[in-house]
Amino acid sequence: MRAIWSGAIGFGLVNIPVKLYSATQGSELDLDMLDKKDHANIKFQRVNANTGKVVPYENIVKGYKIDDRYVVVTADDFQRASPEKTKLIGITEFVDEKSIDSMYYETPYYLQPEKSGVKAYTLLRDALKKSEKVGLGSYVLRNRENLVIIKPVDDVIVLNKIRFAEEIRDHSELKIPEGKNTAPELKMAMQLIDQLTGEFDISKYKDTYSAKLMKLIEAKSKGKKITTSPLRVVHSRSNDLMAQLKASLGTSKRKAS
Repeated sequence: MRAIWSGAIGFGLVNIPVKLYSATQGSELDLDMLDKKDHANIKFQRVNANTGKVVPYENIVKGYKIDDRYVVVTADDFQRASPEKTKLIGITEFVDEKSIDSMYYETPYYLQPEKSGVKAYTLLRDALKKSEKVGLGSYVLRNRENLVIIKPVDDVIVLNKIRFAEEIRDHSELKIPEGKNTAPELKMAMQLIDQLTGEFDISKYKDTYSAKLMKLIEAKSKGKKITTSPLRVVHSRSNDLMAQLKASLGTSKRKAS
């Protein structure tokens, strides 16, 4: 793996030199955009809106519009805005991970210590395990401030980006109905939940769609005719919620057996 950032974790007065690595990778197929006529690759160009000419990457700068004119922001400006946050993941407090709603979670990364930070790294990792807390802090990556939690997973410290509160949309504009369920309906729903309850095992879940799509692509490459059964969405004939719940329980029992 290639490191995407290097800096340090600020833990009290202790700085732990670390490198940041992506902890995830996409499982979807990497499809290219092609011209329908001759299957040539489609390429995107950066074009000057005034002249229509292609602008070389080295001639492109970033800017922010104020009063109908742009203020150019350079790499040095990004650095000067908050020099400490571009090189330091500052832990400001420790919290119970269960108090963080899953809506806030975004992207996980691995943190690997530099040689000079091995002892402090293992100390922080083991202290987090024993306290059953996670560190909450922030740092700047790619010119954007990120709110993060620091947590141990096995023997590695994981940095997980989480969203700021202002990044979560207010749901008050949605038309959400109030609960108007009968006691028998709720009891039946709870029975269905109990029947389908099990231990979480992520290894049971695979990206089957990408695998099936790859199989289809390979078949097409060999000139095979692709045949698929039409999708049939089967709805219960009854509009009675209790009848649907009972049918669900019966179906679940048959699947379990």
